[in-house]
Amino acid sequence: MAKQWITAIVIVFLAIGGAGAFWYWSTGAGDKPVREKRVSNVNVVQPQMRTVRDVVAAVGTLRARNAVALISEVSGRIVALNFEPGDPVAKDQLLVRLDDRQARADLQVAEAQYADARRQYDRARSLQSNNSISQSQVDALRTALEVADAQRQAARTRLDNHRIHAPFAGVVGLVDISVGAYITLGESITTLDAVDPMELTFSVPERYLGQISQGQTLTARTAAFPDLAFQGTLAELGTRIDSLSRALPVKALIDNREGKLRPGQFISVNLTLRQRQALVIPEQAVLVRGTKAFVFVAVDGEARRMEVSLGVREPGQVEVRTGVALDDAVVITGQDRLSSGDRVAIVDDADALISSGAPTAQGW
Repeated sequence: MAKQWITAIVIVFLAIGGAGAFWYWSTGAGDKPVREKRVSNVNVVQPQMRTVRDVVAAVGTLRARNAVALISEVSGRIVALNFEPGDPVAKDQLLVRLDDRQARADLQVAEAQYADARRQYDRARSLQSNNSISQSQVDALRTALEVADAQRQAARTRLDNHRIHAPFAGVVGLVDISVGAYITLGESITTLDAVDPMELTFSVPERYLGQISQGQTLTARTAAFPDLAFQGTLAELGTRIDSLSRALPVKALIDNREGKLRPGQFISVNLTLRQRQALVIPEQAVLVRGTKAFVFVAVDGEARRMEVSLGVREPGQVEVRTGVALDDAVVITGQDRLSSGDRVAIVDDADALISSGAPTAQGW
């Protein structure tokens, strides 16, 4: 009995549903058109063929090509400082002179002893010719002459040690002593740095190993002079790749003729490896979803989403290796609201080309 009631109820509901459907179509309600999607106004540009450059960006610390601390090799009182801190000096220029009166007197004594030893040896040589002196006496006098000569050379060296000359051309640093001060053996007086050119050591990833060579040009910048670009060249290549960083250490020489750079400065460098012709589009045209990049292309009034492979990024522009062609109309505004298949209308609005609100490419 219960099953009969359930069957009856199901039949009633099916009858009601069928009657409603018949009324819907008979009144023409099902013939109403589906609402069309609205048309989105967009700006487009065509990819351009331009010269792009593969660039390695790195950072490092500047150092002087040659750098020494000027240290006294003797003790004594300073009688002359022939420089001011920060002065450029030439190679072999006299920088510091100590009181050398005692050393000069010692040299005079050594010179006199040498002259006396020379006279005695020459007299013995003349007497030897007529056998008036033995060979052993001549040998002893020759030895005395050699000793006197060595003592004379030592006295000259001690005198020279009272003068400090620049071993190379450079710039002297700060000095904390003055004329009249007494310094001891091994005491530092100042520093000397060869600052033109400057040396920069940085690392290049091993994947670029086949693209680097000595003499390649580079551009360096520092926060101390943000508006200046310093030019340089790749001077030395390391012989071993670091096993941890998988990078090759290299050295570059940075032009510093104006003397603005200093040893120890932090500096960034861009090394140009190679350049080529490639398609580029504005950065703002690119959308990034995870690890993939996309652009929208306007085709016959419709937006089509295209996956692209990106290359070198430059200010405002990015290289497109695959995904678009030279004659494609790439959407650069409003693409963040588009879906593939949406209707679009191309408008001409120059301000949109530099719109700061457009999405930008990131992550490659």
